[in-house]
Amino acid sequence: MTGNLHDLTEVVDAALEKVAANLITFADVYPHDHTIDNSYRPRERVDDYPEGSNVGWTTGFWPGMLWLAYELTGSPEYRQAGLTHVERFRQRLADGVNIDHHDMGFLYTLTCVAPWRLIGDTTARSTALQAAEQLMTRYLEVPGILQAWGNIDDVRQRGRVIVDTLMNLPLLYWASLESSDARYHQAAYRNACRLRDHLVRPDASTYHTFYFDPVTGTPLYGRTEQGAADESCWARGQAWAIYGFALSYAYTCDVTFRDTACRVADYFLDHLPGDGVAYWDLIYTDSSGEERDSSAAAIAVCGLLELSGRLPDRTLSMHYSAEARRIFDSLYQHYSTAGLPTSNALLLQGVYNKPGGAGVDEGNLWGDYFYLEALARLAKTNWQPYW
Repeated sequence: MTGNLHDLTEVVDAALEKVAANLITFADVYPHDHTIDNSYRPRERVDDYPEGSNVGWTTGFWPGMLWLAYELTGSPEYRQAGLTHVERFRQRLADGVNIDHHDMGFLYTLTCVAPWRLIGDTTARSTALQAAEQLMTRYLEVPGILQAWGNIDDVRQRGRVIVDTLMNLPLLYWASLESSDARYHQAAYRNACRLRDHLVRPDASTYHTFYFDPVTGTPLYGRTEQGAADESCWARGQAWAIYGFALSYAYTCDVTFRDTACRVADYFLDHLPGDGVAYWDLIYTDSSGEERDSSAAAIAVCGLLELSGRLPDRTLSMHYSAEARRIFDSLYQHYSTAGLPTSNALLLQGVYNKPGGAGVDEGNLWGDYFYLEALARLAKTNWQPYW
């Protein structure tokens, strides 16, 4: 399907048709984390924040899709819509709305670093730098990690890092380059090293979360939050690891990150079903009756393409690129909503949190974003990541 430009143009058009329609629906509100009955609705009311408010960790993916749409079309409508979100995220940071967590990278890389890279918007740049400083409040110096969740003194969460953190580190690497402040780079690098050494198991599978003693820095134990079991391999986490370690290699040139990205990529690919789209935990197979997670597949495609472009071994590079295209083709053919007017998502059959019963067999915002990013990578020569 992606073998020729004509076919790829059709895929782009199908995806952008959904984005254009959602630009009307979500002009003034943010979509929920995941679809309900395969359609996005405005975010649910949270505490004192009304329906559709800019709260939670996923709201940056919708503006990220707008910037991708701008790159794919050049339309000023997408540019203006993206800039509207710059101001909204600047205000969110100024008001301190739900920013005490590690997901500042997910929020501010796509909403502010992207427009700074693409159009040189100075408000976006200054806001992203402030977001990086906020993220540094999560840094625990002794263990060398960014604590993921909870109040920094929360007994249950103290010293806990998660695999998703790898995708938040690029905000710090970027901030260090922009500001010439080495603190950001050092924190991101140490965190990536700790995950490389302790969150990745000897067989190259990953824990979802890992605990360190915050006083001594001693590595303690791995746990899951959204996987099937502590010692299983949550598919989305493995996909984050592919992309996250590839990005840490891009910023640091530390070949151990590149090698780790290859190892976790191989484990992911070795545990895929025939059609290339992972079950929500990699312990499951076609006989399990469990749900797929199309979002893990979309993230993995982006990670594999990023990794492919950074390998000196041409044969290995071509292997990862071919696997990425194979997975993407399957997503388009069997999991996308192309030609399906009853859904406003780009991808269906995703899983947010199976143990928590949230967003199971639904579309989700990050799945849509990474599907569109994968499409931009395939459609645009020399596309540059926002991360």
